[in-house]
Amino acid sequence: MSRLTITLPEELHQALREAAARRGIGLGDLIAESLEFYGVKPRETAESLVARARAKSALSEPAALELAVGETRRARSK
Repeated sequence: MSRLTITLPEELHQALREAAARRGIGLGDLIAESLEFYGVKPRETAESLVARARAKSALSEPAALELAVGETRRARSK
């Protein structure tokens, strides 16, 4: 497990601590869940998603990858 140090405004740090406490999880877990929700995933996870989607469709590997990249970009821009 890697460690990361970030600087946040005090109000945001407090909001994170409160959100984590309400959910009964640590700050690191809350941040990791948030990153995954916004599409930040390890490469092997993304590749696995593409492989599963491709297996359920008639798309070629390049077409499936293009679709996955496009959907990821759209999700991140929201």
